[in-house]
Amino acid sequence: MLRPLPNWAANASAVAEASRDARRPHPRYNGRMSNPLDVASIASLVGDPARANILVALLDGRALTASELAYAASVSPQTTSGHLGKLTQSNLLTSLQQGRFRYYRLANPHVARMLESIMNVAAMAPPRLRPMAKAVAKMRTARFCYDHCAGLLGVGLADCLCERGHIELTHDGGEVSTSGLQFFCDFGIDLSATKSKRIFCKPCLDWSERRFHLAGAVGAGLARRLMELKWIERVRDTRALTITRAGEKGLRETFGFTLPLEEPAAQRMAS
Repeated sequence: MLRPLPNWAANASAVAEASRDARRPHPRYNGRMSNPLDVASIASLVGDPARANILVALLDGRALTASELAYAASVSPQTTSGHLGKLTQSNLLTSLQQGRFRYYRLANPHVARMLESIMNVAAMAPPRLRPMAKAVAKMRTARFCYDHCAGLLGVGLADCLCERGHIELTHDGGEVSTSGLQFFCDFGIDLSATKSKRIFCKPCLDWSERRFHLAGAVGAGLARRLMELKWIERVRDTRALTITRAGEKGLRETFGFTLPLEEPAAQRMAS
């Protein structure tokens, strides 16, 4: 069972330090990854099933304890401790002591994008002829991809915003139009304070839908606002999201967006 997140606001210095670390490119991921030995080392770390489960469990941007990650990886606490040591030493994870507990999270968005890219490649494998699990179906409908919305929800929102001329997403990057800036402002998202801190607007290839959803400061701000309005809620112990009744109405009226009706899980085949 996942433990509530630590009160980051209670430790302002830790928050500031974490924010600076998240914005500061880590030397291991700043373009020096051309060394085949470095690539092989990272691939070996991520390729272990237990470590892969640990990393994926942290893809929604939250910080989790070792016991929570042991549950996610289905391994013993002792084994988890060894995995966390390797992932932290290799700068894939960072940790923060909060009271009696040590919390782990992805080191930076570069790690999240690497994991999403691997999941995109994995999704290209030949389909497995078995029913899609209910949990996977929920993830495909709506989920967090680090700090922004993904799945049918994320792709649908990006499509609606593009169709209305509020944003433009291409393989080379993303841009918010003048009408888009006004739209986001009216929706309660203050983008003026985020431009200098991180990539403002960018596409992120969705591993389940094979199309772009919205990432960057704009995507994170949109996801945060949807949570504030209680239009979306986290599904316990997963990255999946549930769209609330208020969310269905709000998404339809504000974005002109409605999720398509899903097939029963038993009839949908994994891809």
